[in-house]
Amino acid sequence: MKSWRTAAVAFVIDAVLILVFVLVGRRSHGEAANVSGVLTTYWPFFIGLLAGWLVTWAWRRPLALIWPGVPVWLMTVALGMLIRTSAGQGVEPAFIAVAFVVLGVFLVGWRIVAIPFARRRALRRAVERA
Repeated sequence: MKSWRTAAVAFVIDAVLILVFVLVGRRSHGEAANVSGVLTTYWPFFIGLLAGWLVTWAWRRPLALIWPGVPVWLMTVALGMLIRTSAGQGVEPAFIAVAFVVLGVFLVGWRIVAIPFARRRALRRAVERA
């Protein structure tokens, strides 16, 4: 997979995992899963994700754990909460804690799982070229 494809897939995985967080959270609170409600909850975190990717240049090493994985996670949560606050959405301490933990597991966790597969694939390609 070319590096731009890897970056695109990694970004989509991040964005989809945030969407999963939003959908599960809305369902657990008995809120409707309508498009308007989901987007209202989703967009602050998506903007945080975009900012995290831009600030860390995540497309250069999208699977890396420490940089950009951890900063992307932290920026997604921090900016998501700041945007939610400025938009008049709720940011209760329990929600901040849950978002911090769940998005950490999601955004960093999938990279932990992907790294050995990516290394194995790179090794296989190197052997094939030799």
